[in-house]
Amino acid sequence: MQSFRTEIENPVVERDIIELERKIKLFKDGKIDEERFRSLRLARGVYGQRQEGVQMVRIKLPYGKVTSDQLLRIADVSDEYSKGRLHITTRQDIQIHYVSLDRTPELWAELEKNDVTLREACGNTVRNVTASADSGINPDEAFDATPYAHATFQFFLRNPVCQEMGRKFKMSFSSTDDDSALAFIHDLGFIPKIKDGERGFKVMLGGGLGSQPRHADVLTEFLPVNQLIPTIEGVLRVFDRHGERSRRLKARMKFLIKDLGQEGFMQLVEEERKALAYKTYEIDTAAFDGTPKAPLAEAPQVAIEDTKAYEAWKATNVFKQKQEGLVAIGIRVKLGDFYTKEARALAGLIKKYGGDEMRLTLRQNILLRHIPEGALPFFYSQLANLGFARPGYETTTDITACPGTDTCNLGIASSTGIAVKLEEVLEAEYPEYLNNKGITIKISGCMNACGQHNMAHIGFQGMSVRTPEKLVAPALQVLLGGGVLGNGEGRFADKVIKIPSKRGPEALRAILDDFKANAGDLDFLSYYDEKGQRYFYDFLKPLSDTDNLVESDFVDWGNDEKYIQEVGVGECAGVVIDLVQTLLLEAKDKLGSAIEAFEEQKWADSIYHTYAGLVNGAKAILLSEDVKTNTQANIIEEFDNTFGENDTLLGETSFADLVYQIQKNEPTREFAEAYLADANAFFNRVDTFRKNQLANV
Repeated sequence: MQSFRTEIENPVVERDIIELERKIKLFKDGKIDEERFRSLRLARGVYGQRQEGVQMVRIKLPYGKVTSDQLLRIADVSDEYSKGRLHITTRQDIQIHYVSLDRTPELWAELEKNDVTLREACGNTVRNVTASADSGINPDEAFDATPYAHATFQFFLRNPVCQEMGRKFKMSFSSTDDDSALAFIHDLGFIPKIKDGERGFKVMLGGGLGSQPRHADVLTEFLPVNQLIPTIEGVLRVFDRHGERSRRLKARMKFLIKDLGQEGFMQLVEEERKALAYKTYEIDTAAFDGTPKAPLAEAPQVAIEDTKAYEAWKATNVFKQKQEGLVAIGIRVKLGDFYTKEARALAGLIKKYGGDEMRLTLRQNILLRHIPEGALPFFYSQLANLGFARPGYETTTDITACPGTDTCNLGIASSTGIAVKLEEVLEAEYPEYLNNKGITIKISGCMNACGQHNMAHIGFQGMSVRTPEKLVAPALQVLLGGGVLGNGEGRFADKVIKIPSKRGPEALRAILDDFKANAGDLDFLSYYDEKGQRYFYDFLKPLSDTDNLVESDFVDWGNDEKYIQEVGVGECAGVVIDLVQTLLLEAKDKLGSAIEAFEEQKWADSIYHTYAGLVNGAKAILLSEDVKTNTQANIIEEFDNTFGENDTLLGETSFADLVYQIQKNEPTREFAEAYLADANAFFNRVDTFRKNQLANV
């Protein structure tokens, strides 16, 4: 690890990577509890894989932006540490698989040479900030949302407010009222607006997918841009303190808002304002306001031989930018998977003949930006050589699917295999959908909805089904009627029926054939609403019969062996850990972080690190008394309930009064110093209490 100290200029990043290596060693030596180690590695983008002994690494790419140099670095890392395959996610990240845990620190160090991070790509953190891939180039946008998405990413990366929340937190920025970044399914979603000549956002709060989807509420129709960061921080502080931490399935922010109500939730947010370092936060957009980077060379002239294919590609995959003379080129990436050979070729193309920028899309594709319109024939020929000139970019034939049982621990049935088959059916039998964006098809391998199946017009969810003889076959839940309505509005699909997976193509044919025969002039959602859920259940019901399954029905799509429903194997520490002591040490580590932030004159950060240390220390002592807690607010309350008469622990004030000073004081040097001193005094009392506790065991 010493080499990192000379090759990485940013000391914060260097410290992160060295810390990851240190914790990996402690975990392997049995000195860190498995759950605590999992929390740390997930927050560093290292995720357990279905296959034992290897990791998936998620590379965090804010709003999907990638330059040629970054793409080359990612390709090099994939070849060296993985298997050369790059997977685009529905959050505009890139995932690589089959990585050795021991090599993840050096992998991360290589990426950081080109300003690419793993930090907070997974875990209970602020996940990748997504945005419409056409932000900044869409002729219809009120303004470019990119600088605001970028500022959000920068401000909350490593921010103490959101390092160990009860669950993950997702944000998106759309380019227009079309809401292509899906504000309605995010914890916070932003849609650009202009009011009286001022920039701002319509804000959606508390959305989410998963097994219990929730439509986001309208927080405000117009939030001035200088209130963006303070508003997000206030929401995060409330979620961190009051969000559920014991019942994982109820821990997303949407459940907290459901319990408190929007008014009650926002009252708590208002109570946090005094503690914020910034009551307003001006975002500098200068780096994004200039003209796009010019190509290094003019593209060679190319004669197109198959003009029909070329025109079909242009019709679905090429889009005029708001910048005169420039276009964007959409690349349809099958299942979001491409390889380092293609990545290197793309990097060369955009650097030499384009604007040196591409964006990964929310539908697992690639958008090349700032391409001179005159270079289209050349780009078409080059992309065709790479297999990247398939028409139908982000149309009905372009199906979204998560990795499913290929690599994911949670996958129940194959999503990629059925996606490949359904795309084949569409292209061979329904060519009219090649240039149709009126129907979306999405597939997830389980209920967690990483493939966003429950907001699609036609969705499929991986499941299993039992025959009368108790045999188990892979299955699909068919969902219908979801979709994006625009301006923060959307709808979730209804669960219609469960069928064996191998009958998925028959179900799709039946739905599309009936739509063609009976919809008339109605769009798909109007047709679905007119017919009703029961109508579709009735004509799909024959496909659900399990009495007549044949041998092939027990083999999932893309597999050769008989289906077995299973969950992948995770890591195991294999030793007994003193969890109370581990939690206390980690709580004191947070005080160390508070001191570092104080020395850097980051008063608000220092104060929040101190707060987190106090709460985690209290949690450890409550655990020693077998007191269960489920939120930070609950920890604070239960500590006073349990130890209210214990002067050894509490000193002269209640624990709540000690901790909640954070809400009653401005984030000044004086308060940061006093709060830290109070916390140190508290931990001195905790140490005494713990020694007495252990002496009496």
